[in-house]
Amino acid sequence: MAFLPSSSPSYSVTKLFLYTILTLSLHYFRPNSAVLLVKLRHHFRNHHKLSPVIQTNQTYSCNLFVGSWVFDDSYPIYQASHCPFIDPEFNCKLYGRPDSNYLKYRWKPAACDLPRFNGVEFLQRMRERTVMFVGDSLGRNQWESLICMISSSLPRSSPTNIIKRDPLTTFKFLEYGVTISYYKATYLVDIDIVEGKRILKLDEISGNGNAWQGVDVLIFNTGHWWTHKGSLQGWDYMESGGILYKDMDRLTALNQGLTTWARWVDTNVDITRTRVFFQSISPTHSNPAEWGSVSMATTKNCYGETTPVSGMVYNTDGYPADDADQMRVLDTVLKETSVPVYLLDITMLSAMRKDAHPSIYSGDLTAQQRANPQRSADCSHWCLPGLPDTWNQLFYTALLY
Repeated sequence: MAFLPSSSPSYSVTKLFLYTILTLSLHYFRPNSAVLLVKLRHHFRNHHKLSPVIQTNQTYSCNLFVGSWVFDDSYPIYQASHCPFIDPEFNCKLYGRPDSNYLKYRWKPAACDLPRFNGVEFLQRMRERTVMFVGDSLGRNQWESLICMISSSLPRSSPTNIIKRDPLTTFKFLEYGVTISYYKATYLVDIDIVEGKRILKLDEISGNGNAWQGVDVLIFNTGHWWTHKGSLQGWDYMESGGILYKDMDRLTALNQGLTTWARWVDTNVDITRTRVFFQSISPTHSNPAEWGSVSMATTKNCYGETTPVSGMVYNTDGYPADDADQMRVLDTVLKETSVPVYLLDITMLSAMRKDAHPSIYSGDLTAQQRANPQRSADCSHWCLPGLPDTWNQLFYTALLY
């Protein structure tokens, strides 16, 4: 049955040795250990080469994540005006985006065709099951996309129910008994408030993980918040091994947080019931130099971009440089899990979509911010309809075919 997970991949003795050394290094990390940081970065950048992953399942033996974007006038499969669940920050048409071609691109794997998404089929095959997106706002971006994609296949009379709470929001398709939820956990691991300070607990996850127990399909993501500094930083201290740190190397912290997450998966997931997916790093488009844009002279980010990148222009192991480092960490951790985790490797195909961000067409921006796109354009999230619909088409394929 396609819904059941495949067997866990093996790993080499060499990788196990490197992982052990890395884990010991993390355990004894101190903020002033400059030599360790240099060696850690050297290991990730020079000894762990990556390209978009090749994964197979029972029907699709091609690489779903290597291909091209083709213009298809039959897209999008839903309209924003018909889906009231889209948050203002993703609803680009509502907030004045004038162009529409970004809605018309379909992902075409190099060696196969993706099945067109069918919301009724999804609900029928997932009847009485639960799906949960866990992670940061990119997970919410994808969660809202999936709800809109499914809803567009149903008559408006089909009963639904939504319960919005923090950190868990739940959407139910009552006729089919299918629940699709979003759980906000930007770092996956726990954050506690102690004497007014936010403590990011790199070794603890039970506070969040208790909410994930017994779910049939879990889709995790994290990445962006591990690099934020200044006013965007989501914590005041990191705690590791009972010691508080004002800061540490962010790749080191990400590795330790993901290792804690992987330990939770291995301990708590029943593979006879639950499928686990991990969404790879969602790229940003804040620097036109990364894609050789001719608009570099007039803009400093994704503002004004209306077409995808043509061809593969990134030079770092097949991924944009900022994402490649995090992808190496993620790849290392996933290879050590005993529970099989399917990596939805959307990084490279999304890196080509510099045109698909909200930019200034977001309900989260004021009129003054919209007038200054060089400072205010949102080049991290994605418009809906838009790119996250493709992420869900890939998820749909990997889950059901």
